[in-house]
Amino acid sequence: MGRAARTITIALAALAAGAAAAAPAAGQEAPPRATPLLMEVPDPPVPFRGSDGRIHLVYELRLTNFTSGPVTVRRVQVRTPAGRVLQTLGPKAISGRLQPAGRRDADATMAASTESNLFVHVTLRTGARAPRTLTHRVTGRFAMAPPGRSVLVETGARVRVDRRPVVRVGPPLRGTNYVSADSCCDAVRHTRAALPVNGRVWIAQRYAVDWEQLDAQGRIYAGPKEDPNSYTIYGEKVYAVAGGRVATVVEGLPDQVPGAFPENLPLAEADGNSVILDVGGGNFVLFAHLQPGSVRVTEGQRVRRGDVIGLVGNSGNSIAPHLHVHVTNRPSLAANGLPYAIDRYTLTGRTAGTKAFDRAESDGVVLPVRPFSPPRLVRNGLPLDQLVVDFS
Repeated sequence: MGRAARTITIALAALAAGAAAAAPAAGQEAPPRATPLLMEVPDPPVPFRGSDGRIHLVYELRLTNFTSGPVTVRRVQVRTPAGRVLQTLGPKAISGRLQPAGRRDADATMAASTESNLFVHVTLRTGARAPRTLTHRVTGRFAMAPPGRSVLVETGARVRVDRRPVVRVGPPLRGTNYVSADSCCDAVRHTRAALPVNGRVWIAQRYAVDWEQLDAQGRIYAGPKEDPNSYTIYGEKVYAVAGGRVATVVEGLPDQVPGAFPENLPLAEADGNSVILDVGGGNFVLFAHLQPGSVRVTEGQRVRRGDVIGLVGNSGNSIAPHLHVHVTNRPSLAANGLPYAIDRYTLTGRTAGTKAFDRAESDGVVLPVRPFSPPRLVRNGLPLDQLVVDFS
């Protein structure tokens, strides 16, 4: 065994030996204890009410394997400081939620000296209120550990829940048969879109929705796939969801040809023709992928709820005409995604899931939908993933 390996083994042995040590008295510094698996919550969760009527917590637990060997994360518990377990993630859940930095695939095993994000989604029981503080208990199997002590438990990443008021807005569209695609909280395209921007990792799209629309036959498009006019939602009016000031406008970009994402697109053009509204309280609403020439507002202009700001298009990083909407704390991709609540809408059904949606978007086939009978009126909730929504 080399010198470095012996050092790690000694440190892990110290961790195992010190795990049961008494807590320090008030005012005393904790004794040194090796912590080979570091953890933190970079962005505290903001509790919000989903369209299911329950309170949700969505955030990332950042883990760093500070050893020279791999570690397999076997169990993660989200707890209150008093020890009440809010959620337990086992091997299967972890293997689908733990993503190495800079990658979009997931794996429960972290390579030596690497960092990963565990994407956490806690749904509280009906009627329960969000706790004020969370802590985490992580169990891992370490390759670089003394015999008989390879499985170690680490507790930490204590974080105070961000109990800021969730902004309440109106609908961004009018009409029926809209699909809340890739919405919160377990769809991977938005909720896990961690981007290194301006020296920090941000998830501006954490609560984003891609709104698409079904025709009377349940199709996303009918006609030539490459023609934006074939898509049901193309050209629909986009409405200001609240009164506020226009923070930014991007205009003059072409519609993309549907069916494939554009290549070599600059980051500044990812949202295509777009508008960001400052609706107050540190909340900025992005409307992305608008039709070229359709934007009806200018930077600095004051708008009222219900004003038309543009038309749905297919500009920017888009594979099919749709309206991308999200809320952040800054008017930029270098921003923290925030939840919000649409004040009134009706759920008429649920699709057969993301795979079925992707096939309908790709092939123009009917999207299977399980209707809700009767339809469900929602007040002040964030539309969850793959729902069929009417905005009256």
